[in-house]
Amino acid sequence: MQTYILLTKLSPEISMKMKDRAALGHTWLDQVKAKCPTVKFLAHYAILGQYDFIDIYEAPDNETAAKVSIISQANGAMSAESLTAIPYKEFLKLTKEI
Repeated sequence: MQTYILLTKLSPEISMKMKDRAALGHTWLDQVKAKCPTVKFLAHYAILGQYDFIDIYEAPDNETAAKVSIISQANGAMSAESLTAIPYKEFLKLTKEI
């Protein structure tokens, strides 16, 4: 399984519904679990800054990671980016090959 980082920015309309955030989050997670049953979430944080949320998760391939981003956008995210994450030790091994 590959590790991914999902950066999510909510749309202004969804941001106005912060009191509904828990229910909206559960709906999103239920859809991800139904459409992408192989995804394993490792961490979920609300963050301050350019994005509203960061999720760290494992998925078997890029297509599944893309589905997670698409489900996020379908549920009110203005943007949702899934980035490939490489463990630091693996990154160091790659640098030695160059």
